[in-house]
Amino acid sequence: MRKTLKVGIAPREAIARYTRDVVAGRRRRAADDPDIWFTSVESFAKILSERNRGLLALIAERRPDSIDALATASGRAKSNLSRTLHAMERYGLVRLEKSKGRKLRPIVTFETVELKLTVAA
Repeated sequence: MRKTLKVGIAPREAIARYTRDVVAGRRRRAADDPDIWFTSVESFAKILSERNRGLLALIAERRPDSIDALATASGRAKSNLSRTLHAMERYGLVRLEKSKGRKLRPIVTFETVELKLTVAA
């Protein structure tokens, strides 16, 4: 588990330019560069809402062995929970690891989130 997940917020074009420059070798990724990017504060706030932060804390604390077990522990519907977890996985906030049979085990990938927000370019 990583200790800190660094998050950046920038317009889609700036994120694409940054990614192209890193891949092409025109820019080296600095230690303080974000690990993940959001295109708006609103999208960041939605994925890391108070309810979802509570869910992440529950996963870290209880270490459920499946989405079913997490649904029971959280009181959330499995279908809704599954969509939320898959969205979180796309951003690297959780990892869904195969466990017994076809079950997916949610795992939190960090301890803290650090937000880097540029006010003026």
